[in-house]
Amino acid sequence: MLWLRALCSRFVLGCAFTDRIELNDSVENLPISQRAAAAPPYVASLNPEQRAAVEALDGPVLVLAGAGTGKTRVLTTRLAHLLSSGRAKPWGVLAVTFTNKASREMRERVEKLLGPGGGGLPWLGTFHSISARMLRTHAELVGLKNNFTILDPDDQIRLMKQIIDAEGIDEKRWPGRQLAGLIDSWKNRALTPEKVPKNEAFAFADGAGVKLYAIYQARLRILNACDFGDLLMHMIDVFQRHPDVLQTYHRKISHMMVDEYQDTNVAQYLWLRLLAQASKNLCVVGDDDQSIYGWRGAEVDNILRFEHDFPGAKVVRLERNYRSTGHILATASHLIANNRGRLGKTLFTDDEDGNRVKVRGVWDGEAEARLIADDIEQWRQGNRSYAECAVLVRAAWQMRAFEERFLMLRIPYKVIGGPRFFERAEVRDVHAYLRLIRSEDDDLAFERIVNQPKRGVGEGTVQKLHAHAGKPPVRFVTDNGPLFDEDTGEVVTEQAEAPGGATRFRTLIGAAREMTITDELPLKARTALRSFLSDLDRWREKSREISHVELAEIVLDESGYTEMLRNDKSPQAQTRLENLKELVQSMGQYDTLEAYLEHVALVLDIEAESDGENVQLSTLHAAKGLEFPLVFLPGWEEEVFPSKRSVDENGDKGLEEERRLAYVGITRARESARISFAANRQIYGRWQVVLPSRFIDELPAANVDAVSETGYGMQAPGVRDMAVEPFSSGYQSPGWRRAQERGAFKGKPPVIDGEARLVARSGDGDAHYRRGDRIFHQKFGYGQVRMVDGNKLTVDFDKAGEKRVIDSFVVPASAA
Repeated sequence: MLWLRALCSRFVLGCAFTDRIELNDSVENLPISQRAAAAPPYVASLNPEQRAAVEALDGPVLVLAGAGTGKTRVLTTRLAHLLSSGRAKPWGVLAVTFTNKASREMRERVEKLLGPGGGGLPWLGTFHSISARMLRTHAELVGLKNNFTILDPDDQIRLMKQIIDAEGIDEKRWPGRQLAGLIDSWKNRALTPEKVPKNEAFAFADGAGVKLYAIYQARLRILNACDFGDLLMHMIDVFQRHPDVLQTYHRKISHMMVDEYQDTNVAQYLWLRLLAQASKNLCVVGDDDQSIYGWRGAEVDNILRFEHDFPGAKVVRLERNYRSTGHILATASHLIANNRGRLGKTLFTDDEDGNRVKVRGVWDGEAEARLIADDIEQWRQGNRSYAECAVLVRAAWQMRAFEERFLMLRIPYKVIGGPRFFERAEVRDVHAYLRLIRSEDDDLAFERIVNQPKRGVGEGTVQKLHAHAGKPPVRFVTDNGPLFDEDTGEVVTEQAEAPGGATRFRTLIGAAREMTITDELPLKARTALRSFLSDLDRWREKSREISHVELAEIVLDESGYTEMLRNDKSPQAQTRLENLKELVQSMGQYDTLEAYLEHVALVLDIEAESDGENVQLSTLHAAKGLEFPLVFLPGWEEEVFPSKRSVDENGDKGLEEERRLAYVGITRARESARISFAANRQIYGRWQVVLPSRFIDELPAANVDAVSETGYGMQAPGVRDMAVEPFSSGYQSPGWRRAQERGAFKGKPPVIDGEARLVARSGDGDAHYRRGDRIFHQKFGYGQVRMVDGNKLTVDFDKAGEKRVIDSFVVPASAA
């Protein structure tokens, strides 16, 4: 520790005042005139708000750090200041991050500030890594040995399947993955089997969920193992049942710091509160406006109630933004102010206002992809790079249209946090089914999907098929006649000899057909293969009668692939289902299955010359923490964003999280943010007339430059017309054609009540229809108006059910 003493001595000797400063004296208690001189160089370079957060070393501290306000710098500088001031020892500071990458970055920054050895912090890591270290020491208190195994998700699911089978439960109906997700959600809320609410027990296997949870925990102890959720749960149990152990950590740890506090779940909250209850020296850094992970257990209430849980807490707001321009920040702040559940802060910048946020309305998704691609090319022509551009979507299925457009124009891109659309496993699986239906010779496709979803054809069976396919064929070609079976004399249609006389081995399907009528394979595998081959033959026959789009839908349904994903309760399952729906609807753009598969092959073969730089394509969730000069935010429509599923399942809480997600998207932009919405959207294979997102209506007109080529009301002071002619002869997108056919475009919409509104709202003069009127819609057919909200109608359609539509898209039934 000589380096620390020397460093502290230099700070003291460098102070420009005569009174001696003890290391345990707080700098913040000094007179203002002396404080600057007393501060180390790394503190003196901070702005006043950042410095207040760094120098608040005692008691509970809540640092509300807005986007781009230097949160990481504050966190690492505060940690360095704790050590350099002598207020805490390296082994007495517990610093928690959410990722190993963040931990490494913090350690490196502290070492850079303090010199070699400054990063020697034994209690710096993630919740799970720190808890695992603690549990190794106290494993016997929870019935484990200190060499316990931490199960990965695959092992966890395998164990759950064994338990489900042992209890006589149908694993196909109640899959292990679903149970794993349920138990993980209980552990995130620190619920042991005996604490699970009775009503939640029926979420799995008609009430058997809690019993299976208890059996699973018992089996883990027998195996001397635990899963990731147990690392926190076991330590909470130890702290609560063994106060002496908790007191040991109270003596060891004098200060605690937590990053991304808004993303903590209940178990993490309890773990932190137990450890901090003695010293109360807990500093949490987070942003309630960026809490977007409620779907995986995060509780925004943890940060909202911090002052209640820790009375007398010092609250420091970091609102000075170093990332974005003034208009971008004003737009984001105005939007998020509509959330009721927040502590409140307003971002600002000392830099220029920059360009206004662009909001653009187009006819459909095709036009939106074209508009954004053109913008990126213009950006590139201005001597800017592709890597400075990002397209951030609400759901992964939205990426397909942009990927195809980028590939066509040879714009290099990469998907953040995942593969490209056509490279996703579920998309490749569907393509394999379709390829195999088209050609039995496609052995690679056969191998990929013969057991996907699981149908009892394991790797051993596939190896036997390979071996059998390599045997000399039992059929041959005579010099003068067709191919026939040497045992039965039956004439067959396959060639067993390739041109030139070379013997050709069987395909895997050919081998499977032969092996299903022998006893070379186990009965279960033979039965499964027969069923699979029968399905392929039936689908091949149907492919001659129906469209390739209908064929894909039938294959997904009858193969059990869709059911497999529906039974999968992991967070990724819903995204995979949405990708499949998007895939099926995209196939309709091609006349035949062959044309579509050829298109896919060409798409996958394109190698854009990127020179190491790519446009970034990402979901909004995956983009958190990133920043880009130019950000595109497409798909801002009701049903899409805010997500209908999120709002339906979680009500106002879900809506507020969706609004926080919109806030995160806008604040990713440094120089330019461009929001877009479509009047028509093909969602999961169906064209829908969609309304602009309510979030667009909440944007401040003073900071937004809004243009629209649709008939939606976006007429506000300063709003200009589209620079392009929307009805020029070259514009032939499906949405435009439908709009032209029904005469939806009727000139500029009026200003509503004289207000500067971006989207048409209810107004006394808006209504053209009354409740009870019979109307006709080109897509949904005839219906009756149930409710009128200005120019927005709620219509009970005879066949399509209840829909909300803009009145310009319907006509009186008598005029249809």
